[in-house]
Amino acid sequence: MGKIRGIDVTLYEKTRTGTDAFNRPVYTETPVTVSNVLVGEPSESEITDTTNMTGKRLLYVLGIPKGDTHVWTDRRVSFFGEDFQTVGEVTQGIEDMIPLDWNKKVRVVRYE
Repeated sequence: MGKIRGIDVTLYEKTRTGTDAFNRPVYTETPVTVSNVLVGEPSESEITDTTNMTGKRLLYVLGIPKGDTHVWTDRRVSFFGEDFQTVGEVTQGIEDMIPLDWNKKVRVVRYE
């Protein structure tokens, strides 16, 4: 039996670069590759909860590797040749209490 391994995911980091004519922030996105990200199927209750909160259908749950310091909230991510948007906050477990390589998770919907 092989070791569980994640895939490379492109996370688009946001940097504020100014404001628009309506005084709203303007951002640029910089792609960063994050290795060993697990891509999993959400539970039925996660799908229902996300649809009720956002009106969008939850497609995947990402397992984020221990030690990762990137901001995943409200970010665009790419994998499987498609773009997705993270929704909700990142949930995190106690690193030392989790035996595998991932201690955070974030939900993603189709990017629009």
